Amino acid sequence: MLEPYLIKGRIEAGCDEAGRGCLAGPVTAAAVILPEDFHNELLNDSKQLTERQRELLRPIIEREAIAWAVAFVSPQEIDEINILRASFTAMHRAIDQLTTRPEALLIDGNRFIKYQDIPHTCIVKGDGKMMSIAAASVLAKTHRDEYMQRIAQDFPQYAWDKNKGYPTPAHRAAIELHGATPHHRMSFQLLNPQLTLF
Repeated sequence: MLEPYLIKGRIEAGCDEAGRGCLAGPVTAAAVILPEDFHNELLNDSKQLTERQRELLRPIIEREAIAWAVAFVSPQEIDEINILRASFTAMHRAIDQLTTRPEALLIDGNRFIKYQDIPHTCIVKGDGKMMSIAAASVLAKTHRDEYMQRIAQDFPQYAWDKNKGYPTPAHRAAIELHGATPHHRMSFQLLNPQLTLF
């Protein structure tokens, strides 16, 4: 059962990211402030939902949230600052865009870089515990998937419309065959670790 808030009466923004483990594409974060009485039977950690369920939830969250925002950090930035810092940067950018300033941040995971003077609470597996984090996980995932489907049209050989940039055997095989693209994260191990390159 998801909790509607950590502290009643406080404006809390839930934050989560998608795409940290991908070989290609941006890391994407969302920040969501939900009304205290928000309720939806479907809402859960986006990884527990089907693609269809996430797509159904997205417009509901965007319509009913007090405020929401999504932000991206590019593969080039990820290569420069590392994926962990890029995840925090994406969350900061999402919070920057909120039309209502939160009084507190609920962060999925166990680490975060403080955002301005707003207090934050890190919650491990928070997307399965707090409604606002679950909502953020749905928006981050659906917006990122939509972006990957769009760029897949220019690079069909990598099947990003199916794997969304994750390191599937087919994705690694396509990199081996066709090389990397500007959308790939060059600081990641793009080829199968079993392959020896001479």
